[in-house]
Amino acid sequence: MSGNLGGWTGLIVLVVVLLLFGAPKLPALAKSLGQSLKIFKSEVRPGDDSTDSADSSGSEGSDDTKR
Repeated sequence: MSGNLGGWTGLIVLVVVLLLFGAPKLPALAKSLGQSLKIFKSEVRPGDDSTDSADSSGSEGSDDTKR
């Protein structure tokens, strides 16, 4: 059903969203949606940046103790 969204349907959805939330609230809504998607993508990815940096710092510490 969502595959049938065309130009006119998208325009109607945009107008309904504009009427529901109002023009001043749309930038804040878009920003929060973008942040949520960014967090979701970082949680879904198996090797995100936070685990990579923790692994590399741990291996550097073990190299120092071996010397």
